Amino acid sequence: MLVIDDSNTIRRSAEIFLRQGGHEVVLAEDGFDALAKVNDHDPQLIFCDILMPRLDGYQTCAIIKRNPRFAHVPVIMLSSKDGLFDKARGRMVGSEDYLTKPFTKEQLLRAVQQFGRAAAVPLHPQS
Repeated sequence: MLVIDDSNTIRRSAEIFLRQGGHEVVLAEDGFDALAKVNDHDPQLIFCDILMPRLDGYQTCAIIKRNPRFAHVPVIMLSSKDGLFDKARGRMVGSEDYLTKPFTKEQLLRAVQQFGRAAAVPLHPQS
């Protein structure tokens, strides 16, 4: 999983919550950093902040979704605003869902369960 956010606090919170849920996590601090990491790590699910310097979350999501290699990867937008316009704009660039910050561990893991089935690292693989 990839978490893109310019806030170190949000990145670290998401990392802790996701690791506690048994998931591998890669962190990116902005859209440009994220694009390189998407290519290198091939994430199964992406959490992307909307308001970031240089390349915002909408632009980052649109670039990821335009690449045929990553078009199938679910993107969940993160924002401190719970606005209808933001949600609609996120859908227009291809995001699957929207979480309002600050999110809880339960909200984050519920989103993973809903959109990132392939992203889960099995703790007890079945034979």
